[in-house]
Amino acid sequence: MIAVDDLIGRVRTYNPHTDADLIRRAYAFGQAAHEGQFRKSGEPYFTHPVEVAALLTEVRLDDATIVTALLHDTIEDTKATFSEISRTFTPEIAHLVDGVTKLTNLELSSVETQQAENFRKLLMAMSKDLRVLLVKLADRLHNMRTIKSMDPEKQKKKAHETMEIYAPLAGRMGMQYIREELEDLCFRVLNPEARNSIMRRFINLRAETGDLIPRITEDIRTALLKEGVEGRVTGREKRPYSIWRKMQERKEGFNRLSDIYGFRIITENVHDAYSALGAVHQRWAAVPGRFKDYISQPKSNGYRSIQTTVSGRSAKRVEIQIRTAEMHQVAESGVAAHWSYRDGERVQNPFAVDPFRWLRSLAERFEASEAPDDFLEHVKLEMFTDQVFCFTPKGEVIKLPRGATPIDFAYAIHTRIGDSCVGAKVDGKRVPLWTRLRNGQSVSIIRAEGQRPQSSWEEMVVTGRAKSAIRRYIRDEHREAHIRLGREIARVSLERIGKKATDKAIETAAKLLMVKSGDELLKQIGAAEITGNELVRALYPELVKEEVETAPLPDSARVIGLRPDQSAISAPCCTPVPGERIVGIIERGKGVMIHAIDCPTLEEFDDETGDWMDLRWTPESGRACNQTSLVITMVNDAGVLGRICTLIGEHRSNIVDITFTDRKPDFYRMKVDLMVRDIEHMSNIRTAIEADTDIAAVERYRQIQNAANRGEDGF
Repeated sequence: MIAVDDLIGRVRTYNPHTDADLIRRAYAFGQAAHEGQFRKSGEPYFTHPVEVAALLTEVRLDDATIVTALLHDTIEDTKATFSEISRTFTPEIAHLVDGVTKLTNLELSSVETQQAENFRKLLMAMSKDLRVLLVKLADRLHNMRTIKSMDPEKQKKKAHETMEIYAPLAGRMGMQYIREELEDLCFRVLNPEARNSIMRRFINLRAETGDLIPRITEDIRTALLKEGVEGRVTGREKRPYSIWRKMQERKEGFNRLSDIYGFRIITENVHDAYSALGAVHQRWAAVPGRFKDYISQPKSNGYRSIQTTVSGRSAKRVEIQIRTAEMHQVAESGVAAHWSYRDGERVQNPFAVDPFRWLRSLAERFEASEAPDDFLEHVKLEMFTDQVFCFTPKGEVIKLPRGATPIDFAYAIHTRIGDSCVGAKVDGKRVPLWTRLRNGQSVSIIRAEGQRPQSSWEEMVVTGRAKSAIRRYIRDEHREAHIRLGREIARVSLERIGKKATDKAIETAAKLLMVKSGDELLKQIGAAEITGNELVRALYPELVKEEVETAPLPDSARVIGLRPDQSAISAPCCTPVPGERIVGIIERGKGVMIHAIDCPTLEEFDDETGDWMDLRWTPESGRACNQTSLVITMVNDAGVLGRICTLIGEHRSNIVDITFTDRKPDFYRMKVDLMVRDIEHMSNIRTAIEADTDIAAVERYRQIQNAANRGEDGF
């Protein structure tokens, strides 16, 4: 057991002004309180608190924390009380000891719901003074080092708890050396065969190559000296659990791993750190994709370091970390750096993060949580910063790759939820669907029955599951939409001649038109590949022939003002109809183009007055069929398109074609080509459509002719 003078000596190495009398009194108090108590190994129990205190001297902690370590089991395991410790020492120390006692009493590996509630209490206690956690982590580390004396089942229970809770918690607090050792000690208990296999690999490797660490260390020192860079170089083999985890994650064998060896260069300042990087890369070839600069972009727990992997001696890949002494302190001791002493003074490390920020925000965030399981999963996964874990409103954990969005989240739950997603709330706040999710966030998906996946979603998502589901749904939905539209067009087209669009009629038409099925025929009609007139003509050619012969008039016969040698054509940019003012524009090689007076294309002919002709409609033109077009913006909802088609049919007008120009989640915009008698007939149809509550706008189709040649609509 470490003697009291030796313990004080360890503290004095970093704090010459330590209160030696306080430590002596705590040592004596604890030794007396634990008198007659023994550990499972047979050693006096007080050896444990002393070892815990010694561990904390390694991270240069203050006197109050060292004393707490010496007394941390007195309230729980002896007759000592909170009041006695408060009187004998200080209220601060009494509260710290009480906090550690409460953490010790929590069975974190118990039944899930109880575990969640206990873990909540653990974080609440830690958020008040994080030194409680530091003592508890040192306590758990020493217990794991001496765990062999425990019953095998208890060993596994403690190892599971440590691997699941304390190791990641140490990592989240930046105390990597504690995390790595805890993980490896748990690995020895939970999977001894795997650990032994890694150790045998190391022995074989040393036998084949010798001890490479001293030689590579000397190589690095030589490279630094050559460039005039000062730095302290150390090297080590990675711990077995770290090697095993990388083998599992990367699906690689031991010999293929590039970071079995780790080397560290500690410099005086940042400038020397980057100079050391240059020296290393000049001496050895850098491995592509294995460079990270955490100095310019530090991790959230304050970690700063340059990490690179190079092909070193004997072509062995080695990982090298480069950082300053202050960065090294934070990298090794994490939040403990906040309380560190040097030469009797608290060190103000510029790289240390606020040790309370994460725990306090976590405690406040879940303090009123009613679902213990939700809380437990949130907190556990908050510890892992290199992955994105989010939560459903029911507390289920959804694992996603970094950069995932609420759409990825929705599809990860169920394809049906992803398909019907219209919005999302993250931590209770409405966010855009392209928002990148962060670790530990709670995501609620807002759904709507009429919603469908949008093609733009494919650019937002990162998971293969979401991408494939979106592509499949859009492909199927386009087909279904075309079938629905084709059915409406077929119904209206056949009703105009007093016929019904029965399934048998559609199947018969499909055979006549050499289409493989009735649904495929409807799909092609909806996609404007086959017109409604072609459907009618296939089934009832005599009726269509009679109608066509008596319906439309040639364009030249519908207007007055042409010379006998001139022919006229209705301009496709405005599709004028009888009853509205028209003019003719002489276009070389095309004849006379008939334009409505408000056609935007006419602006191009303002300086060519010689080409203008004054035209008017003949009386017969209003009794014939005239094709025109409307642009309709409608709500994207079931039945709306059917009502539009019905309204047009009720006004004894025939739909020639429908083209969708814009598809959005909430609205569709389409161009409808239809046959009307005159401007009054068209206005009545337009008014009837506008009266529908699901119609946002109805406009005459207008297009700038030159723009049309480039495929750009002018509406």
